[in-house]
Amino acid sequence: MSTSTPPPSAVPASSTPQSTTLSADVDPYVIDGAQTTEPPRTLRGKLRFLGPGMITSAAVVGSGELLTATALGAQVGFMLLWLVLVSTFLKVWVQIELARWSISTGRVALDGYKDVPPKIAGRGWISWLVLFMFLQFFIGQAGVISASAFAFSTLFPIGPDPYSLLSIGVWVAILVVVAIAIHAANRYAIVENISTVLVLLVTAFAITMVFLLGGTEFAWSLADLGEGMRFQIAAGAFGVALAMFGMTGVGAGETTAYTYWVVEKGYAAWTGPNDGSEGWVARARGWISVMKVDAWVSWVIYTVSTAAFYILGAAVLHPQGLVPEGNDVMLTISSIFDSAVGRWGGVLFLVGAGLALFKTILANVPSLGRQVGHTLAIFGAYDWNDQRTRIRWQRVIMIILPIAWGILGTAVSSPLALVIIAGILNAIFLIGAAVATLYLSYTQTDPRIRDGAPTMVLLWISAIAIAFVGIYGLVNTF
Repeated sequence: MSTSTPPPSAVPASSTPQSTTLSADVDPYVIDGAQTTEPPRTLRGKLRFLGPGMITSAAVVGSGELLTATALGAQVGFMLLWLVLVSTFLKVWVQIELARWSISTGRVALDGYKDVPPKIAGRGWISWLVLFMFLQFFIGQAGVISASAFAFSTLFPIGPDPYSLLSIGVWVAILVVVAIAIHAANRYAIVENISTVLVLLVTAFAITMVFLLGGTEFAWSLADLGEGMRFQIAAGAFGVALAMFGMTGVGAGETTAYTYWVVEKGYAAWTGPNDGSEGWVARARGWISVMKVDAWVSWVIYTVSTAAFYILGAAVLHPQGLVPEGNDVMLTISSIFDSAVGRWGGVLFLVGAGLALFKTILANVPSLGRQVGHTLAIFGAYDWNDQRTRIRWQRVIMIILPIAWGILGTAVSSPLALVIIAGILNAIFLIGAAVATLYLSYTQTDPRIRDGAPTMVLLWISAIAIAFVGIYGLVNTF
């Protein structure tokens, strides 16, 4: 658990920090007042301190958006484009509220989850759920890393057959080694910088591919976009709409991980421990304002990317009656770009697709590494407050995770039983994250730093919608 006890004497807050990230030698999980700093008050100043949201965007725009959103667009056309905006918009409110609690207390999500009743053996039920979620953590990204390898192997095959076990396996191994090497130092700044560059590249790629359709037989029009914003659902498309709501935007895992990134960025340390003063309230509201700008900027980025992939499916695949699944989405669309705009169009799509998928791996290695490590600490494996031990555990886990994903992604083509179990756990985790956010907001967040009634109404709508989709997914699994 993070330390947030006020120091014996108040430490005057310094001016806005010159560095936009905490120093690497500072433990971000110890909130002792030594780093207390005034927040920027202008929008330009706040934009300098963005970062956690870029990591979230990197994790969000992956297979769920590239493959699933494209396939959903192929299935129903432009009709549900509006749902991309609604789905991603509603989920942000839970993300922001949990991050507000995290900044004000100096604690991260898993620290709070163990406080949520009912408790089992002294730990909240969600802590036990996260322990079972290890299965999801260890298999959830296997398909993503194999899909990324699939894209690169299509372009640069190892051997005569680009889809052979040899070629896919070698590319998976390359991606695993790269992911481990990048995160060997286990530094927040590295994660943020790489995520920012890749998110901007992938967003530019998604927008470029959509506009490349102009002048081809698959060109879309403003009338098509208008049709997609009519807030309608055709008969029989309700299940598709719910699936789309569940698969787009931030999920329970990204919402949970976001609290780690806002703490490691420095928002909580710069706010300082709650000493009850009005100065603390002003600082807390200031850094929470920075966090909200960060969350909404990232929302714009991953919503644009998701909408772009959806439009590709609606404009290119739907008119032809094509509804490919999995990796066939990439092959189908790349071949269409190949014939419509030239070989370079197909190559560009595959490069961008491979990069978009691998970006998700690079963001999830440290995100899930922290969640797995913290859960083990909660169950007594080591002392989370010991920074050196904590970092050592995280480094080991961040080696094991991509290796496990690579092995599963290469060797296990359809682990149906594992996928079903992981789906059940993920649905329950969605419900748990929504319940925990409401509980922590009302019981532990200082009421002086909450926003007004409209924000709380949106929070409740967000939590209820997320819980409903979780329940629907749970029931639908059986």
